[in-house]
Amino acid sequence: MTTNKVDFTKGRVDAFCCEAGKAASFLWDAKTKGLGIKASAGGSKNFVLESRLETGATVRLTVGSTKAWTLAAARDEARRLQTMIDQGIDPRQEKRERIAEAARKIAEAEAVREEAKRVALPAMEAWKQYIEARRPIWSARHLLEHETVSKEGGEQRTQGRRPGESDKTLPGILRPLLALPLEQIDADRVRVWLKDEATHRPTYARLAFALLRAFLNWCSDRPEYRDQARADACITRMARDELPKKSAKDDCLQREQLPAWFAAVRQIHNPVIAAYLQTALLTGARREEVAGIQWEDVDFQWKAMTIKDKVEGERTIPLTPYVASLLATLPRRNEWVFSSPTAASGRLQEPRIMHNKALTAAGLPGLSIHGLRRSFGTLAEWVECPAGVSAQIMGHKPSATAEKHYRVRPLDLLRMWHTKIEAWILNEAGIEQPAEEVRPGLRVIIGN
Repeated sequence: MTTNKVDFTKGRVDAFCCEAGKAASFLWDAKTKGLGIKASAGGSKNFVLESRLETGATVRLTVGSTKAWTLAAARDEARRLQTMIDQGIDPRQEKRERIAEAARKIAEAEAVREEAKRVALPAMEAWKQYIEARRPIWSARHLLEHETVSKEGGEQRTQGRRPGESDKTLPGILRPLLALPLEQIDADRVRVWLKDEATHRPTYARLAFALLRAFLNWCSDRPEYRDQARADACITRMARDELPKKSAKDDCLQREQLPAWFAAVRQIHNPVIAAYLQTALLTGARREEVAGIQWEDVDFQWKAMTIKDKVEGERTIPLTPYVASLLATLPRRNEWVFSSPTAASGRLQEPRIMHNKALTAAGLPGLSIHGLRRSFGTLAEWVECPAGVSAQIMGHKPSATAEKHYRVRPLDLLRMWHTKIEAWILNEAGIEQPAEEVRPGLRVIIGN
């Protein structure tokens, strides 16, 4: 250690500078052991401490700039560092540990902030991850249900709307709950939501409740959501208490009602609606499945029709003679078989009004569009059609059939039975079945 020592004063500290021709010059304090000033050729000047570790190694530590440290503070820091050295502690290691500890605390604080932000995020973020995780194993229909119940709303309607409805789409039924943080979706909130929805759309509320329960169960199994998800928010008893009892609908056409129904429906002035209703009855397809048929789905040559199936994605059914004759006469305004010149979507939106008028005119009891689907299933039994055949035509799940071992029939076998069902229904209605193969003409209509 150098012996160039003086009693440090502020004036001496300020006046000291690097000697010409040297990279650095040192000046040592006579009052404080090891305290010195290092003046570099570049102009910087720092308080330093030079000492010897218990290992015998000489160590030089920077206290700080002479501009930032007062002489008194520098002397206090030098004494503190020297005390550590005397205790066998290397100040350099202590500094590294101190910096590491500070960094750890900063990281922990940041993690807490990030976790708080994550927890405060709307449950919709977890819902999106849930959908993506399940997308590979869900059917297109099941995926659409999840997207529909959670949609934001506020978009321009692309389909017709009922009187009094806004021209903007409404939020999905689960959107108010999914806008909340996940941990806030508890039993009390769900109960209030369910009770409100049950007053005006109980069936839809029941579906949404089931989807929400499955979502919360999924979250409770995920490490990132386990502490937030309330798996008990959707207990089974809640739906039983808040939703009206689900009564099985049994509306369907009786054998003796067929003549009156066909007569009234065939008199509907809108040929598209008339054809739609008859096609719905004679195929047993679901309401939206019939409405969603496109011209590319209809094969007049090979007597087949593709249905967009909500269960399996799509299915192919026979194109029976009478249904073929109905479709062949329809105008080809666009890609939809059951088109509409007024609906924004270009396809038929609301056949129920005309159907209800036809029922009233015929003196028939109320019959829903889905009741036509039930009618096909019951009327098919009159020709002793195998349950598996009618189920395949209607697009029922295999488990819903009466067969012990479900098997898929080829189209020609389905056609034999489907044609027999159609012929029997038409015969009971007093309508002659087309005898010749139907070949549609080109009837492309532009505009209305």
